[in-house]
Amino acid sequence: MFTSLIRPLSRGSQITKVLVTSNNVAKFSTSGALQKDYQDILTESHGKVGLITLNRPKALNALSSHLFHEVNNALEKFDDDTNISAIVITGNERAFAAGADIKEMMEKSFAEVYKTSFLGHWGKINDIRKPIIAAVNGFALGGGCELAMSCDIIYAGEKAVFGQPEIKLGVIPGAGGTQRLVRAVGKSKAMEIILSGRNFSAQEAERWGLVSKVLPVDKVLDEAIRLGQEIAGLSQPSIQAAKESINRAFELSLREGCHFERKLFYSLFALKDKKEGMEAFVKKREPKWTDE
Repeated sequence: MFTSLIRPLSRGSQITKVLVTSNNVAKFSTSGALQKDYQDILTESHGKVGLITLNRPKALNALSSHLFHEVNNALEKFDDDTNISAIVITGNERAFAAGADIKEMMEKSFAEVYKTSFLGHWGKINDIRKPIIAAVNGFALGGGCELAMSCDIIYAGEKAVFGQPEIKLGVIPGAGGTQRLVRAVGKSKAMEIILSGRNFSAQEAERWGLVSKVLPVDKVLDEAIRLGQEIAGLSQPSIQAAKESINRAFELSLREGCHFERKLFYSLFALKDKKEGMEAFVKKREPKWTDE
């Protein structure tokens, strides 16, 4: 076993100690980060921002079931960690994730995928209460595009490439691609992308509303972490209520959604943070949030 250090990615980050064991399993440990062995992801904390890095570089971060189970575990740990208020998921400069693991899927039968609810565990990301930001560089194809769209905000590098090419494999997206893409870019554009299997650029994704911001390749991760830190500096019950309300907009009618939003709005009047925020505004001072 040997020990090395990862340089913090942005100002205010914590150094991550890496212990590499004889079987090449890396154990990552930082103050406030996870204390668990992972094989296909790396975890760190940057202040109140948890960072999950997909780490199968030789496979362009192909999303195997094992990798996704690790992602789910890390997300749940960060979600339960009171020292973490936002989460960033990223890959490397070549690939955020180039898709699901085709070698894992190619021999599976209908009976097998149906009985085991194959890819069903990918939906656990929807249960995370804290904001999740995707920092995307390189390829985000198939399952990689679906993972990015499952996040709350997407920051993309200027050379990022998105796509749902499953049709070229004789199947369709199976982890939300047909559902989330149409909600983001509209029916006609989603039909064009999914039925043709063609890829599209970060600039197109931003223009269509799928991506929040396009940045230089070397700035994407730092900016995503910076946004996470900005979000982490606000009242966390209000942040989580806002995320819940926005996500409900995809499932409710306008009338029902506005009713749901108003009920959440009323509920926040029970918070100490509501009183503090409004009092600070009136007195022209910075609020001191307690998350209560």
